[in-house]
Formats: sequence, structure tokens, C-alpha cells
Amino acid sequence: MPNGERTLSMAAIHGMTMELGVRFGPAGSAAQVRGPEIGIELPCMAGAAREEIFLGLELVTAVQGVILYRRGGLLVGHAREIFSETTVETDARRLYERVLAATGRRHLYRMWNYVPRINDQTGGLEHYRSFCKGRSLAFEAAFGAGFERQLPAASAVGSDGRTLEVIFAAGEAAPRHVENPEQVPAYLYPVEHGPRPPSFSRATVVSEGGQRWVFVSGTASIKGHTTVGAGSLRAQIEGTLDNLGLISAASGVGENLGRPEGAGGRAQWARHFKVYLRRAEDLAEARAALEGVLVFPEAGDQVSWLRSDICRAELDIEIEATLRA
Repeated sequence: MPNGERTLSMAAIHGMTMELGVRFGPAGSAAQVRGPEIGIELPCMAGAAREEIFLGLELVTAVQGVILYRRGGLLVGHAREIFSETTVETDARRLYERVLAATGRRHLYRMWNYVPRINDQTGGLEHYRSFCKGRSLAFEAAFGAGFERQLPAASAVGSDGRTLEVIFAAGEAAPRHVENPEQVPAYLYPVEHGPRPPSFSRATVVSEGGQRWVFVSGTASIKGHTTVGAGSLRAQIEGTLDNLGLISAASGVGENLGRPEGAGGRAQWARHFKVYLRRAEDLAEARAALEGVLVFPEAGDQVSWLRSDICRAELDIEIEATLRA
């Protein structure tokens, strides 16, 4: 299969429904993953090493190395591209061209991107900024002028692997893309952040596949377009929590990402969180600050605490959420 895609025994699982899992582990662990599971080479320091967001999926097909699963109108997929530090822009554009071709005319809901050595530079340009340029060019080629109106929720963090990875969700139902009133939309960032701005919305809200979804992008301590709290994990956690509350309110699920108010409140949403930390030694402080405030594992929240570089070198923490009802 092209582009380094792991071969699946499709005849064995085609037509069966499955829970598509994403398993996090150290460098080299993805090669050990089997069955309907995607291996991402990010060490899981605590919490759920296997994430199951999409349930009851049926394998559809593989198109140009893009593996596709479906539940009703919901389409979930995964693709990868062999990573070369000298061709990051080209690799990103080619990867996104394949994904956009595979999704056809469906609406995009969520993109999870994993970029090796995301903060390293080649030719004076950070890998993340090269990735953003290639991604933006692919969107523009597919959707034309005004493509920004169609950009979904997304995250892009560093990985310990050797492949550029994207996991995505798309569908037939039209979504509502959400912005944060205290942040400049990422696609309008000034040129100081790179030759092409990042291509995503702060959140996407949609009903598809018989379920309601709120996809909250990777969120960090940024106000306007400027990092706040550089050098202080505590300050960055506070800034991130503030932004998550604003995005949650704009998404229509209150200020606490759908958590029931008051003792005994009935949970409406299944909540999945990923917390990315640049430094493993920050895990204890981050858990103390977030557990019982943002995430409640004892109440059923699924939380993966991952060691990962963040898209800006001065950021030490990023948090994302997926709500399903």
C-alpha cells in the first residue's frame, strides 16, 4: 500500500462494525498495532493509552492510502505520509490532497495532525510553519477563494514517529464552525506566525451519524494571536482554561464543556480529552490543576495525558476535547 500505510486484512473486517481505537505509545510502537486501531507515537504518561471516540464504524475502503470508516453519514479516516525534514511543505500538501480527494464533497468536522519534530527548523523555517503552508495550499486548491469558511476544528502536535499522520472526521450534515471572541481566528494570523496561517476553526459543532458532536480544537494560552504566560505552566493552564470556557460557551454547551451543573446532574455528553505536555516532569502539576476542575475521570471522562511538543516552542501545554451525545 502506498505512502507507508499499514496493510489491513480488509476481507476479514469489511462489513463488521467496530470501535476504532487510537493507541498512543513511544517511538516504534505503531508497528505493533493490529486490527482496527491506529498507532500514534506519542508517549502516554497517564490516563487512557487507547482512545475510542468513534463507535459502531464499518470499514468502507482504502483510497490512495486513505483508510475510510463509516457510520451512517459520518466518515472517519486515517492517512500518513513518510516524513522528510527537507520536504515538509510538499509532504503536507500531498497528504491533504489525498485526504480531501477521499472525502469528496463532504463537510470536514475534525482533523488530528501529528508532525515529527514539529519545532525543528529546515532552511530557516520551522516544520510546523512548513506544514501549515502545505496544508493551506491544499485547502485553497480544493475549495478555492474563501476556503477559510470551511475549515474544521483541528490540532497539530509533535510526534516521535517518522510519518506525518492525520486522522479526520467528515460527513454529509453541514456543521457550525466556532471561533473564540478573545482570539484572532487562526486562519487570520499575521505573517509573523509563518508564510501561511494555520487552517482550522476553534471548534466544530454538528449532528451526524446518529449522534451530536462538539469537536474542540487543540487549545492553548493564546489571546489575540499572542502567547500568554510563556515560562509559567500555571499561567498557561489558567489561560487555556479561560479559552476553553469561551469556546465552550460559543459552542452552545455552557462554559464547562457540557459538564452537568450541581451535584447529581445527569451527564449528557461522553467527554474525551487529550492533554499534551511538552515536559514529562510537568505531569503532576498539570493533573493537580486540571483534575476536578476541567476533567473528571471518576465521572467517566476519558483523559489521555501525552508527552508532546506543541506547535509553538514557547507553549508548554495544549488541551483538546471531543463531546459526543
